[in-house]
Amino acid sequence: MPRRLFIFDVPDRFVPGTVGEPGNRTFFLQVRKGDAVVSVSLEKAQVAVLADRLAALLEGVDESDAPDASVPRDDRPLDEPLQDVFRVGPMAIAWDPGSERVVIEAQPLNEEGDYIEVADDDATGPDLVRVRAEPPQVREFVRRAEALVAAGRPICPFCGEVLEPTGHFCTQTRAHLN
Repeated sequence: MPRRLFIFDVPDRFVPGTVGEPGNRTFFLQVRKGDAVVSVSLEKAQVAVLADRLAALLEGVDESDAPDASVPRDDRPLDEPLQDVFRVGPMAIAWDPGSERVVIEAQPLNEEGDYIEVADDDATGPDLVRVRAEPPQVREFVRRAEALVAAGRPICPFCGEVLEPTGHFCTQTRAHLN
């Protein structure tokens, strides 16, 4: 199958999102420009790390943490239809000083788990989603990602384990908690 490239320069929307209930959610990255919508699925931990690394990148290039009125808060659900084009494996982020944009790239899972650099005009290699986003849009992505990750199942205040809907045996208090 030929390689698929999904390249979005300053998309209309670039967001993380979920489908399902806490404890059984599927996480997605979704990017839209005009009528083109691409969604890829990934792990909760990947969303958390991506948000953390993007925040650090913006801080490193001295981009203000102040909210930008040009990018409204986006808490809308993911766009439909929601069909992932692949499950994300390796990702890469970079700052493009020429355009003053953040570049985010995601490739599908591979056996080695390594990011594979391939020229865009090479017909072989892994599929790729590339997003070039402006700092205010990336800050909104980080805010939303942090909120999604924090919205998971509650944590036991005594042992730090996840509280399941069916109950929880706390190793610290040696009691069954609901």
